[in-house]
Amino acid sequence: MTVTVVGIGGSIRSDSQSERALRVALEGARELGAQTIQYSGPDLVLPFYDPSVPDRTDIAMKMVEDLRRCDGVIVVSPGYHGTVSGLVKNALDYIEDLRDDDRPYLDGRAVGTITAAYGWQAAVNTLAAVRSIVHALRGWPTPLGAAINSAQVKFDGDGACSDADVDRNLRVIGRQVAEFALRQASQLDVN
Repeated sequence: MTVTVVGIGGSIRSDSQSERALRVALEGARELGAQTIQYSGPDLVLPFYDPSVPDRTDIAMKMVEDLRRCDGVIVVSPGYHGTVSGLVKNALDYIEDLRDDDRPYLDGRAVGTITAAYGWQAAVNTLAAVRSIVHALRGWPTPLGAAINSAQVKFDGDGACSDADVDRNLRVIGRQVAEFALRQASQLDVN
């Protein structure tokens, strides 16, 4: 049985530290056999979400469709001024298009939450904000979330993390999302 995990995150800058953290977490999901789809950097440069405008860009429509079909989600936000970046928040606002689905919003899906900011205060505050957004979207935040202090932790161009504990935690978050998705899928097969 294969499950799909969608990763959303990073900044407008391709290959940012938060995007690199997303890749590590998605690798954790793949370690359990999950198929992964990543939306980051330029993918997140979407028009402001407006529910009254039915026309969507191709990338927005694809992202919404992937979220509709996925079994789990990983969200990584940089901490801008102590909260979620506008880029990531706007991408998450597109989940409103799932409101009338049989499985509305992120209902029944595990969501891994990760933040990266230059300092602990912004990283931790942003993590709390992302977890609140996930709750509002009816998702199940994973037991482990990660707040990364970018002043202390770096990812190189190959994605290697300078802190083994952070690398392990990111992979655990990805595995928790995949584990939950696999359990949910097996329960649906039984019923």
